[in-house]
Amino acid sequence: MHARDVMTKGVICINVKESVFDAAELLLGAGVSAVPVVDDKGAVVGIVSEADLIRRAEIETAGKKSWLARLMDSEVSAARDFVAAHTRRLSDVMTKEVVTATEDTPLRELVALMDRHVIKRIPIVRDGVPIGVVSRADLLRALLSREPDRPVLQPTDKALRQAVVEALENRPWTSKWPTNVFANDGVVHLWGFVDGDDVRKAYRIAAENVPGVRRVKSHLRAMPASVVMGV
Repeated sequence: MHARDVMTKGVICINVKESVFDAAELLLGAGVSAVPVVDDKGAVVGIVSEADLIRRAEIETAGKKSWLARLMDSEVSAARDFVAAHTRRLSDVMTKEVVTATEDTPLRELVALMDRHVIKRIPIVRDGVPIGVVSRADLLRALLSREPDRPVLQPTDKALRQAVVEALENRPWTSKWPTNVFANDGVVHLWGFVDGDDVRKAYRIAAENVPGVRRVKSHLRAMPASVVMGV
């Protein structure tokens, strides 16, 4: 899936010439926590979020530092804090380094960008102009859209067992010790020895994702340390 498949269209933006009060009003009115900031041509030049607007002198929420922090603080840092708490210009508080993506960006790349930059949403642009936004909520909606339906025809126990065996083969975590699979009326039983709890969980999840599996009963056991060490 790509950004175009999950993005929220009709993205709400604010002009860079507006004030912090205009931004606060827009965020509240639209019921969103952040919006892209655009120039007169509609190109993205920043993004403003609730976090950029909540430490303000007007409501006495500007950060107060300890005497030690003030002693170690640089003039540049102190000036930056003053600007953020007192400016009325949106351009002074917005985040200027905006992470964007195109509508052709795969979802796995969007998630990687969110993780790398510790952000919750990514504006989707075309020729620099925002055409949508992909947020974490959009990714959750995409996940729900792929929730598997129960098969119309239940496979035979033999076919189900073979499908589970194939799903467990040639994985990086496949146990080097003997394991076995049994299937009975859609219930899959896993037997054998594995490296530990993480591998046992991987076996269970791989089996659960096979179409036709109604339930998985794992009887897998961790191989004793003495055996692992060759004692």
